[in-house]
Amino acid sequence: MKKIAIYGQSYSLTTDKEVQILLTVLEEQKVTIFFEKQFYALLNQNNSLPKTYATFESFDDLNSSFDVLFTIGGDGTILRAVTYVRDLGIPILGINAGRLGFLATIKKEAIHESVTCVFNNEYSIQERSLLQVETSPEIEGLSELNFALNEVTISRKNTTSMIGVKTYLDKEYLTNYWADGLIVATPTGSTGYSLSCNGPVILPASKSLVITPIAPHNLNARPMVIPDNTAIELEIDTREKEFLISLDSRIITVPNNTKVSIRKASFTVKSMLPNNQSFLQTLRSKLLWGEDIRNEPNL
Repeated sequence: MKKIAIYGQSYSLTTDKEVQILLTVLEEQKVTIFFEKQFYALLNQNNSLPKTYATFESFDDLNSSFDVLFTIGGDGTILRAVTYVRDLGIPILGINAGRLGFLATIKKEAIHESVTCVFNNEYSIQERSLLQVETSPEIEGLSELNFALNEVTISRKNTTSMIGVKTYLDKEYLTNYWADGLIVATPTGSTGYSLSCNGPVILPASKSLVITPIAPHNLNARPMVIPDNTAIELEIDTREKEFLISLDSRIITVPNNTKVSIRKASFTVKSMLPNNQSFLQTLRSKLLWGEDIRNEPNL
C-alpha cells in the first residue's frame, strides 16, 4: 500500500488520540497520506498534526490509485465517506470513535494492531451492495447522489397522520402499508434503522433486501426479506403535499404525486475487515448477545 485517504466529520480529544495512533502506523509504513479538507482544517485548528499533508475535497479528487480510505468516527462517518468513493472501488476501513458501530468496527485500543494487519495483507474485503433510487417525475438534486449503503426510507412530513405506501415487487402488487413510513434496507442496513423497527439481521454477503414498515397500523404487517434483484415501486398517499425520502443520512423533500423506484445499485462498496475482526464478533458485542448468565462458565 502506497496511498491512503483519511476522513472524519468532527473533532474531539479522543479523535485526536486516534488520529495520532493512526498516523504513527502509517508513517512507519512510509505511505502518502491525504486528509479530507474540512477534517484537515479541524485537526489543524486544534494543532493535532505534526506536519503538512495533502488534502482531497470531493469525489473528483479521488481515484483508483488510493489503496484504502480510513474513517474516524461512527457508522454515520462511513455512510458519508461512501459519497466520496462511490464506484471507484477504494476499500473503506472504519475506526470507531462513535458509540455503536457495525461498520466502523476497529476499537480505539486496537488501532495499531488492526492497521498493522492491513499492511501485512491480513484482511478480507466484503463487497457491500447499495440501493439506487429513481423518481417519476425526476427530482432535482437526486440524480447525482441517488444511492444508499444502509437504507432508503419513505416517511411522512409535518404531520402526525399516517401515510399509505402502496408497494409493488417486480410490478406485482404486494400491499398498501399504512404507517409512519417504510424502510428498504440492504444487508448492511439491516443492523440500522430497520433493526430498531423489528427488522431481521442479515449477514453482509447475503443477496437480500428487507422491507420494514415503521410503526404500521396494519397489525399483521411484518418485515419481509426479498431477493436483491427485485424491482421495488412505491406510490405514496399522504394528507400533506410532500413526503420525505432519506438515503442513509441525506433527506430529500418530494411532492406527493411522485412515484419512487428502488433497485440494487450497479456498483458495490468495498469494506475492509482485518483478520482480528469478524461480523459475528461485532454482533455479539454490540447487541450484547453474550450477556446471558447461562453462558457464563460454571464456577
